[in-house]
Amino acid sequence: MTLSSKLSDPRLFRQYAYVDGKWTHGEGGREEAVFDPATGEALGHIPWLEAHQITAAVDAAEAAFVHWRALRADERCERLLAWYDLLQAHREDLATLMTLEQGKPLPDARGEVEYGASFVRWFAEEGKRTFGETIPSHIPNAALGTIKEPVGIAALITPWNFPLAMITRKAAAAMAAGCTVIVKPAGETPFSALALAELAERAGIPAGVFNVVLGDPPEVSRILCAEDRVKALSFTGSTRVGRLLLEQCANTVKRVSLELGGNAPFIVGPDMDPREAAFAAVAAKFQTAGQDCLAADRILVHESIHDAFVGHFAERMAALTVGNGLESEIDLGPLIHRQAVEKAAAIVDDAISKGATLVAGDQSQAPGENFFMPVLLTGVTHDMKIWHEESFAPVAGITAYADDDQVIEMANDTEYGLAAYIYTHDIRRIWKIMRALEFGMVSVNSVKMTGPPVPFGGVKHSGLGREGGVTGIDEYLETKYYCLGALGSVSGS
Repeated sequence: MTLSSKLSDPRLFRQYAYVDGKWTHGEGGREEAVFDPATGEALGHIPWLEAHQITAAVDAAEAAFVHWRALRADERCERLLAWYDLLQAHREDLATLMTLEQGKPLPDARGEVEYGASFVRWFAEEGKRTFGETIPSHIPNAALGTIKEPVGIAALITPWNFPLAMITRKAAAAMAAGCTVIVKPAGETPFSALALAELAERAGIPAGVFNVVLGDPPEVSRILCAEDRVKALSFTGSTRVGRLLLEQCANTVKRVSLELGGNAPFIVGPDMDPREAAFAAVAAKFQTAGQDCLAADRILVHESIHDAFVGHFAERMAALTVGNGLESEIDLGPLIHRQAVEKAAAIVDDAISKGATLVAGDQSQAPGENFFMPVLLTGVTHDMKIWHEESFAPVAGITAYADDDQVIEMANDTEYGLAAYIYTHDIRRIWKIMRALEFGMVSVNSVKMTGPPVPFGGVKHSGLGREGGVTGIDEYLETKYYCLGALGSVSGS
């Protein structure tokens, strides 16, 4: 059975790039297979574009920018809302595509479609609120103020763990601001991006405004970073790659926004019900099979409730079901590929070799070669890989702490600074720890923290800039100052 036969609308399955409103083959004959991580089955193939085809996408975006930016904000809003309506109408097909290429359970994929669509709706409206300001003049007979203008072409490089939402969160903001975009999706999950392109075309978004290019990642990024006509680059992915892209953008002085790695601490205070906190920690750790930059990587539990917490955590973890995301009642799907499984196993082996205790995690029960059964480790310490590296796998490590000052030091002991969780009902402890944490986002007594109104982003080596919220559209806008002097007047500096 082919992938397209599993969709109500087979046209949502595309095996081409999308440039200037046209479905595009590669010209060099290079292509790459895309596999279902749960079964290993080849889902289809995508072309690798040649360098001049990437440049052609920039040409198309440049030509379209002239007309797209000239539209009124409410006209762009109407087209984006039409796109939003189509995303909602085709939610089931989009979720099926995502589960097949990424592996996450179908209910999670449906949730991501809803989440991704919400950014289109949010920024469609936010584009009408990109206000300038009037500045009280210190210059005689002059009016001073600012207006907001789109930066130009935006290159968007997106990851495989959230193959739809990471595109819409960037593209909707850029397009609402009046920019045109070139999307480079992850090679593991291109079909969600191409389905977005199909629906954008149906929504009446003009040719050249939304482009999807495919190819060798280093080659494509090198071209986009070196291209002076590309004025902004937004990337979500590893810190290692983010550093390289930042270097490559230096010569063209681009506007760069980066959402990079995370190593989230999950802090549990001594006043918490250990069962309540443990169940929340399981949810925070194992979402998207741990392949989430917000996943709770270091679970720090007060020593007075540590043992009870571990027992409840193990109980809840044991109830999780691992399997093919298309099957019913599945909690965790596969990891994205075999290399991810090998990395997870190496992190677990390293921790055990350095004194951690394996409480649970029998890999002989894994239903396939890309699956990794949930692991619980206790006695995790600073010298272990699991403490410093983003595991991107269902591997939970728990460490006991004695007091608030110690847990603050432990939580901040990382180069990353994306998200952190605090579970306690003591308002003094909440305020002290929240203010001391070196993270861009802190969630208190809640696993869920993101959404369209939220300024999503990190500090330290977790990135630059913010996505979502009222600040998300600013990544794609320039502030232009004006001074309007009265005719016939003489003004100075």
